[in-house]
Amino acid sequence: MSSSYLPATTDSIAWALEAKTPSEAISILYRVLQNPSSAPDAVRIKEQAITNLSDLLRQENQAEELKSLLAQLRPFFALIPKAKTAKIVRGIIDDVAKIPGTSDLQISLCKEVVQWTRAEKRTFLRQRVEAKLAGLLMENKEYSEALNLLSGLIKEVRRLDDKLLLVDIDLLESKLHFSLRNLPKAKASLTAARTAANAIYVPPAQQGNIDLQSGILHAEEKDYKTAYSYFFEAFEAFNALEDPRAVFSLKYMLLCKIMVSQADDVAGIISSKAGLQYVGPELDAMKAVADAHAKRSLKLFEIALRDFKAQLEEDPIVHRHLSSLYDTLLEQNLCRLIEPFSRVEIAHIAELIELPVDHVEKKLSQMILDKKFAGTLDQGAGCLVIFDDPKTDAIYPTTLETISNIGKVVDSLYVRSAKIMA
Repeated sequence: MSSSYLPATTDSIAWALEAKTPSEAISILYRVLQNPSSAPDAVRIKEQAITNLSDLLRQENQAEELKSLLAQLRPFFALIPKAKTAKIVRGIIDDVAKIPGTSDLQISLCKEVVQWTRAEKRTFLRQRVEAKLAGLLMENKEYSEALNLLSGLIKEVRRLDDKLLLVDIDLLESKLHFSLRNLPKAKASLTAARTAANAIYVPPAQQGNIDLQSGILHAEEKDYKTAYSYFFEAFEAFNALEDPRAVFSLKYMLLCKIMVSQADDVAGIISSKAGLQYVGPELDAMKAVADAHAKRSLKLFEIALRDFKAQLEEDPIVHRHLSSLYDTLLEQNLCRLIEPFSRVEIAHIAELIELPVDHVEKKLSQMILDKKFAGTLDQGAGCLVIFDDPKTDAIYPTTLETISNIGKVVDSLYVRSAKIMA
């Protein structure tokens, strides 16, 4: 990088745009920023140079350079309005976020910016960067630190009554509580986000986020029909914006259809005009699960889980619901297979259901403990012994009812005798 600065003019910007290589353009733009002039025209040109430079550094995946650029620009921020400073800072943080594998760098960058904004008393910018930091900590699974940061931030933002930021923070808090499996608090935070959103205009992308989180929470409560309607609303919002999150909303819509035993509708949704835009591994995975569910085939189900591991098992929301669906399917199949027998080899059941013997044995023992059927495992002989359902002897409830009635008679006689004695 040359030490001599260039004039902050449109010609310098044009020269950078005409540069043959990105590194040459980056060098030119750095030299423009080194210009000490603080004239209004020079400041405006420098703002444009910063935008162009951050775009180039992002394209070249130079995350560390973006971080050092933000530190170098601090003296320049004193010359421009706070609103423009906030726009530039958040823009550079967003550019770093677009570079893959930079989550740790983003966290350290946000922490540095928060310290600087505290020293400079830039409250508006600090609150937004702290909200971004909390989101990064959540993605990094540092839940306690993220919650501590949000708890203080929420109180501060509520005092200032910044509704738009409050929607973001409440929604983020809901996601955090959901990740920690605290469903009541997740619902409370989502309700707070909805209340704040009703008082202002919320951008479509943010409304889609709210609907997506609502669907996730309803699905967690097994209310799949309501969840489907929320996922549909989120899908429409993201689809209109051509947001990549649209495919996940569509994927969760298909999940809800499978969970309410309407797997036949999945193919229709995928082949619809909206669904065809998003054909790919995510939808193929759900179609494979729907086919397995429709055929009640555990083997097909396991093949789908194996072939689409990234789309099914690594998606925590889908994985949680498919686990319960798999267990239900397995139990139904096992109950159907053992029904004709009073004693049967576990290996024979495993062969019929096409699953490993140890897996079947473990599931049968769990079902016996859960009282899904009466039986015991003879592990020495490798057999399952099924008992007849024990018939409840009617004498015990009848005796209890008789004793209860005698108790009522004695009580009424006592009340009468007490009145006579009085």
